[in-house]
Amino acid sequence: MPRTADHDARREQIADGLVRVAGRDGLHAVTMRSVAAEAGVSLRLVQYYFDSKAELMNAALRRLERLSRERWEARLAALPEPSPRAFVEALLEEALPTDPESRAFHQVWTSYAVLSITDPSLAARPFVDGPDRLERQIAEALDGAIRRGADPRTEAARLLALVHGLGTGVLVGQRSPAAALDVLRYHLDELFSGSGADPGPPAHRDRPGP
Repeated sequence: MPRTADHDARREQIADGLVRVAGRDGLHAVTMRSVAAEAGVSLRLVQYYFDSKAELMNAALRRLERLSRERWEARLAALPEPSPRAFVEALLEEALPTDPESRAFHQVWTSYAVLSITDPSLAARPFVDGPDRLERQIAEALDGAIRRGADPRTEAARLLALVHGLGTGVLVGQRSPAAALDVLRYHLDELFSGSGADPGPPAHRDRPGP
């Protein structure tokens, strides 16, 4: 008896094909046909699972959001009983495009975010829900662990905005991933100074610029 097709796996295969096309050629190059070719399936199969390009793009967006959560969870799982500083630093480092895989991910995610501003067919919530969730996690970790008088929620928002800006700088070649990490760690050193918490590794301020 032939094995029943794993429809969820097939949808993920097609969505991953879209992500690869967008990462390599840009979101503007995405078509049902180009995704089919990249995923190694027929155009008819893509059309069977997705009625329109908009539906396919939203499926790929949800796939990106899930992969993002899985990357964060895997990174945190590798830190048994981390200090608040180590926990926050791990979350924020994962939000930077520091290797080829994360660079491709952030490039596609940023392209989606820009397109969603003018394209009502794209779901808007993933671009808000993900950062909101991360900001809450950071604020909870900062509470009681940072310098006296600092507000955890405000500092979490500031750190997330900093990382977003640094990530864009890395993508456009303004600075290297290592230089972006130095800036991040410099701010974390300042934030955790005088708190009594583990300050973590110092920023490498003597490293040359980008």
